[in-house]
Formats: sequence, structure tokens, C-alpha cells
Amino acid sequence: MEGETSWVSHCIDDMGRDVGEFDSYSELSDEENKEVMAVSLDLILPDDLLERILAYLPIASIFRAGCVCKRWYDIVWSRRFLWNFSRVLSQKPWYFMFTSSDEPIGYAYDPILRKWYGIELPSIETSNWFIASSGGLVSFMDNESRSELYVCNPITKHCRRLEQPPGLKFSDYSALAISVNRTSHSYNISVVKSKQVPGDFFLWDLSIHVYDSETLMWVTPLTEVLTGWRGGDESVICDGVLYFLIYSMGGGSPENRHGLIAYNLSSRLSPGLLTRSSIPVPCSLTCGRLMNLKEKVAMVGGIGKQDRPDIIKGIGIWILNGKEWQEIARMPHKFFQGFGEFDDVFASSGTDDLIYIQSYGAPALLVFDMNQKQWRWSQKCPVTKKFPLQLFTGFCFEPRLETVP
Repeated sequence: MEGETSWVSHCIDDMGRDVGEFDSYSELSDEENKEVMAVSLDLILPDDLLERILAYLPIASIFRAGCVCKRWYDIVWSRRFLWNFSRVLSQKPWYFMFTSSDEPIGYAYDPILRKWYGIELPSIETSNWFIASSGGLVSFMDNESRSELYVCNPITKHCRRLEQPPGLKFSDYSALAISVNRTSHSYNISVVKSKQVPGDFFLWDLSIHVYDSETLMWVTPLTEVLTGWRGGDESVICDGVLYFLIYSMGGGSPENRHGLIAYNLSSRLSPGLLTRSSIPVPCSLTCGRLMNLKEKVAMVGGIGKQDRPDIIKGIGIWILNGKEWQEIARMPHKFFQGFGEFDDVFASSGTDDLIYIQSYGAPALLVFDMNQKQWRWSQKCPVTKKFPLQLFTGFCFEPRLETVP
């Protein structure tokens, strides 16, 4: 990958350059005796206190700390350390940017240290697979037969293949989502499938399939025929509710071409209620993306021009409050211009309190901090565009050590 090593090796190499002896120094006040005493923290701190301190470091710094000495290595890979680490509420989400359309290669951006690392993703074969993430786990589903489904931790490389989802083997549209329970580390995966009814463009079969990691089983809680609407490839699970976008198959005004369905995975709706309970999108929207920001549904989308809704004039961020969308931010024009020429396609992904946005046509990455309401560019990704039609896309995930598929 253009001379870049894996991110773990990268951290180890950096450690040799950046980390010197881990000593603290106390100066003697006696001017005649300027002897400096060095006291190693390694001799002062007991294991339990050192574990708690290390658990609050960024992920990359934890790996570097494990290279300091054997004692620190044993600590950062101990079960007790992973338990301490699990009590840290969250790590800032990283963003993985694919740099090839044919191979699943790319770089991951760490917003805390503002560095890019070369990471090899397990199991995934191409960048056009369906991808969803939650709580340190990432789910991949192939884009051809949609029968290959994996769950992995991209940091530890632990990976597991699941049984293929039930229902239609070949669907026109599929939406993948995953939700991890931070206490038990169990998870649910949902796949929303949509397929046109043969011979009728306005009728679409829609089914919801849910996998439970505790029972190791798939269930199909809902199958329904939609009239005038179809499912798509965008969904997210927030606080036990599955949200997915639907798309109008008729005419109508641009602002009425999309809708949001909320489906409670525990108290399930009866068939026939889906489209009647849909939530309209806030404006004429292109490239809508759903994300879970601290159990709140967020949507990022391109705001279409009044006369040409397929061309966007800006990018907005909304939060769903009940059944109403609240606009949180709109990309400033100077950042919008920084992407170059936008049509109606761009990638966006977010979790916790960060949202990442990038153009498919360039490796530039823009970060929005929900807490600070601040936009800023990431450090430049160490890749160059090799040909005019080269595309870039990506996804974000929370780096965790303790979560296992």
C-alpha cells in the first residue's frame, strides 16, 4: 500500500522515534548540587492503577504502550485490562477510506492523533460490499448473492461468518444494520430486502430479517407488499428501533420522494402499517445516509436545487426528534467548494459525536464534531488519484479491543 505498513507496525515504528525513556525528573533546589534524580513510573504505579491509566489512552497509543516493556505488554493484553477498557464509554470513531474499487484496501483515520494507518480488513473482498458498524464491530455482506455475511472487529481481526439471511436470495435492494449491546456485547443484525413484484412496477415485496447473536438464529418478523414505494440500501438501528429509508416509485414533488420507516424490533408493527406511519424527509434530498449518534437517529443528505433536485446546492445534517427533523448544521460554502464539483453522490458515515463526509471523486475527508459544532478537514490521506474515474468511499467504526463477534 504505497510503502505504508500496517497500522500496528506503524505505531511500533513511531514509538522508537517518539517515545524516550519513561522517566520523571525532580530537580534539587541546592544550586551547588544540580544532580538530577530519575524515578521510573514503572516502579511506582501498581498494576491496577497502571491498567486504568492505559485504558483511557487512544487505541493506537495502547498498542505503542504495549511495546514499552514486557510488563506493559502483559497488562494491555490481559483480561482485566480489557475489562477496564470496556468501562471507557467510547473511543472517537475512526474512518476507513477505500482506495481501490477492486480490492478492500485503504487507510483508517484516527481523529485523536490525526493520523492515517494502513489496515487490512478481514473477509471483505471488494469495497462495494454492504457495510454497517456498531460498538467496535463491523458487518460485511456481499453485493452479488447477498449470502456471504461476516462480523468482525477490524482492530483485533477477530471475524465470524454468519448463516445467510433467510428470505429472497436475490433482492433488488438490501439494507444492512448492526447494533451492539455495550454491556453484554451481544448484537443484532438486520437486513431489509426489497424486490419488485414481477409485472408490476408499483408493487414491491419488502421483508425484514433479524439475527440475534445470543440465540444464533435469524427471524423474519415482517413481510409486506408496498404500493408505490420500495426499500433501499440505507438503514440503522437506534435504541432497539430499526429505521430505513423508502423511495417513491411515482411522480410527486421532490420533497415527497423519500420517507423514513421506524420499526420497533421488540414490539413489532402489524403488516400494512409501514407506509402509513412513514416520516417524511425534511427537504428535497439526495444521497441520504442514516447514522446512530448516541442512540439518536441522524441523517446526512444533499440538498437538491429547486429546479434540478438531482444537483445538490449544499449538504445538511438533521436529528430526528419524535417524528420531526431538526436541522443541526449545514456545510459552510467554503468546505462545500473544497470538494470540487459535486453531483448527487458522496459518502458519509458517523457514530458517537463525529460525522465524516467525503466526495466519491477525491480522497478529501471532512469531519463534523456534533459537540463543538465544528467543521474541519482531516489530515491528508496518503493516497493520490491515479485516474479521472477513480472512486473513493468508506465507513466509520469505533475502535474497541474487548468486543468479539
